[in-house]
Amino acid sequence: MRRTPWVLGVAAIAILCWAIRAAPVRAAADDEAAKPEFYTTRVRPIFQANCFRCHAGMNRRGGLTMSTQAGLMKGGKDGIVVLPGDPARSRLVLGIRREPPAKPMPPKGGRLSDKDIATIERWIRAGAIMPPDAPVN
Repeated sequence: MRRTPWVLGVAAIAILCWAIRAAPVRAAADDEAAKPEFYTTRVRPIFQANCFRCHAGMNRRGGLTMSTQAGLMKGGKDGIVVLPGDPARSRLVLGIRREPPAKPMPPKGGRLSDKDIATIERWIRAGAIMPPDAPVN
């Protein structure tokens, strides 16, 4: 019976060490997604190919413009679409995943790839950082 607390203590220390060692790897990945360059090089091209036709420049379907940080964070007539840090509750993610209550996006044509969806989720999880004056095209 005396060994049980000792074994549990060693197991707890091993788990703690593993968790501490794994944390910096995740933080480094999130650090990249938290930079404006991540939006510019990885997220904006996805938006350009799939969203800007209806939600950029003069086109603001549903009252949503995705061409600027202010417009994206303001949302549209259905409310806020991006909740920085919370992709699971962001209407943008629900829409591209085609999950209710959000409207499926894009409404016509193909779905976004799983890779593109994961990139957008990662960007939102890291705070949805983008240059304040992101170019429209």
